[in-house]
Amino acid sequence: EHEDTDLLLQEELEGQNYGAAAADGTQCPSVSVSRNSPTKRDCLVVAVLCFGNLINFIDWFIVPGILLDIQKYFGLSDGETGLLQTVFTLCYMLAAPIFGYLGDRYNRKIILGAGIFFWSGVTLGSSFITESHYRIFVLSRGLVGIGSASYSTIAPTIIADLFEEGRRTTVLAIFYIFIPVGSGCGYILAAGVAESTGDWHWAFRVTPCMGGLALLLLILLVPHRIQRRTAAHRALSISGTIRREMPDEMPDVHRAAKTTWCQDVGSLVQNCSFVCSSLGLTAMAFVTGALGVWMPLFLYRAQVVQGIVPPCLQESCNSSNSLIFGGITIGTGILGIIAGAEAARRLRKINNKADPLICATSMFISALCLYIALMVAQTNILSTFIFIACGELFLSVNWAVVTDILLYVVTPRRQSTAIALQILVSHLLGDAGSPYLIGIISNAVQARNIPSLQWSFWSMQYSFVICAFVGVLGGGFFLLTSFYIEEDREEAQR
Repeated sequence: EHEDTDLLLQEELEGQNYGAAAADGTQCPSVSVSRNSPTKRDCLVVAVLCFGNLINFIDWFIVPGILLDIQKYFGLSDGETGLLQTVFTLCYMLAAPIFGYLGDRYNRKIILGAGIFFWSGVTLGSSFITESHYRIFVLSRGLVGIGSASYSTIAPTIIADLFEEGRRTTVLAIFYIFIPVGSGCGYILAAGVAESTGDWHWAFRVTPCMGGLALLLLILLVPHRIQRRTAAHRALSISGTIRREMPDEMPDVHRAAKTTWCQDVGSLVQNCSFVCSSLGLTAMAFVTGALGVWMPLFLYRAQVVQGIVPPCLQESCNSSNSLIFGGITIGTGILGIIAGAEAARRLRKINNKADPLICATSMFISALCLYIALMVAQTNILSTFIFIACGELFLSVNWAVVTDILLYVVTPRRQSTAIALQILVSHLLGDAGSPYLIGIISNAVQARNIPSLQWSFWSMQYSFVICAFVGVLGGGFFLLTSFYIEEDREEAQR
């Protein structure tokens, strides 16, 4: 009789699929049954999400991969050039909370598909913009950022619902490997296509085809509804049984589903681990955004000063630095994310504060490496590449670990909102402004001195130093996270 009652209750709970409207119009959560190993369907879903993440970040870094060509084509200063990525990031971060709200309440597959279709279409359209329509080109980058926000906000929450905590870290590491891989492929694809065709516009016509394939795979392989894990359901999966007392708890679950977005935000702001780790991620985003946009151009100017390459006077410029930097980004990204996830998995067994301590240590080391890279750039370009690689390696250590921190210090029904808020803060104070800030500082330094190739390099070098100090600040925020993480994790589990 006990087993029959539990079975009936389980079927009743599972029947309340996410996306089905309750009588009062609210969304009801559903049970996710615990599994010891992922099913074939789960693996296919993760594969599709990873492919979409790859395309997402290729689109992010097409512009930095051919930045010198775009700068010459539109006749832009450093400040105007940095504005391209700033507009993209601003639109991305402003759209993220909207998609977080929608992702917590409506069908996530439809939102993901619409986002892929939108950003792929806009990217294709931007490839036909002429030099007299720079503002339209800037607008197109902003629209691509809106489409990208839908993906980055919602996809990690689907992974969180498919896997238990121990396995989730590994799967998130695989998912976030495609951030540096996609970023590096963006540089390589843009530079390679521009060099082979002699026209940088063709670089914007490749990813829309890949986006169409991702959309097709999403439609065919990803279930229309993926059940959400609430805190109550996760507790059930731990115990392995459905208890008789669960019907008495159901009103609390329904009341939890009715909380407003403002209440969710208020609860997250009081979560010290969430706030401090988000500020640490903001510092990461600041440094990553500045490096991603300006580093190939900085390396080019360093090589010109050293006499390694001549100044670019023709329409199609040498893209070797973008190719090399793209390769470095891919290699260090894969190695860093795997190393970070593995270090977190091992150290958690002996220290409950391992995750934020790993993030803090890697930020401090990365800041030191980047500072050394900037200082030796004028005299030894090989050493510059080596220290840039080390700096990117330690930055990449944190990607999966930071997201995992969020997923276990925030209750599941607030995770899409939490990710959206983290995206908003980290980009608003991070990479939304850092490319433009670097360009503005570079312009200011050049304006105070006689125009020359030497000052063109020095201006970029001086403006880049700020990234090293922001990296140290980020390490401090992660260190602060370690003081609160145990208490906040227990609270989220309760």
